[in-house]
Amino acid sequence: MIVSLMTKHDPDLSQVFHALADPTRRTILTRLARGPAPVKELADPTGLRLPTVMRHLSVLEAAGLIATSKDGRVRTCALVPEALSAPRTWIDDQRALWEARLDRLDACVMALMKESQT
Repeated sequence: MIVSLMTKHDPDLSQVFHALADPTRRTILTRLARGPAPVKELADPTGLRLPTVMRHLSVLEAAGLIATSKDGRVRTCALVPEALSAPRTWIDDQRALWEARLDRLDACVMALMKESQT
């Protein structure tokens, strides 16, 4: 079982989880879920300086979660929703694995309880 889990290691998935680990980046993604936005609009509610926000955006872009474009002096960011499918698949796989384990544990406990009653 450990071997099959190791084959599912994906460095891109690690980048996505790293990007999602930060609350500022999650806030930015939540805003971008409503539609594309210029960097200044994304920076204003954070209270962070623009270079700090740019570093957050760089992490999100490296993970493939956002795409940026530049029109003149305005840089606009947009969510790339399909980038969330890999972590969702991984989480769904983990959920199925743990639900199966818990079902087996439940069956074992029920069998032990039944044995102790007889």
